[in-house]
Amino acid sequence: MPLREQNLETVAPVLATFKISQTGGLDDLSDADIDRAVMLTGNYEVGPAADGARVLGKLVALTLTDKDNGERLATVQIGGICRLPLSATAPAVGEAVVGGADGTVRQAPALTDHDPAGGNIARGIVLDVTGTTHCTLYLN
Repeated sequence: MPLREQNLETVAPVLATFKISQTGGLDDLSDADIDRAVMLTGNYEVGPAADGARVLGKLVALTLTDKDNGERLATVQIGGICRLPLSATAPAVGEAVVGGADGTVRQAPALTDHDPAGGNIARGIVLDVTGTTHCTLYLN
């Protein structure tokens, strides 16, 4: 009997709701950003993960529609197993990630003699890497 594929993304996701950051009076997240990495940008506020930033989690849903600017809320997976898009440099299995460009993730930088104030910014444990496009990550 062949082994059955497992969808580990359905294993105990932890979800939280946040406000959406704005730039110039416009929401920084839209429907096109669903399934991408996000970061904290303010008090209970999220936006697309920026290069080198600490990743909060994966954007899984937005309330209302793109035309409801300023009134939407973001549902973010902040724990469990998720799949996120990659940018260069791709991490290896067992490594951690930081934000890449435009809501992607990339390999976390090597640690130096000391961590920055507030602790190391790397997040998660990479469980699988799909070429150069996606990785599966345990958000611990």
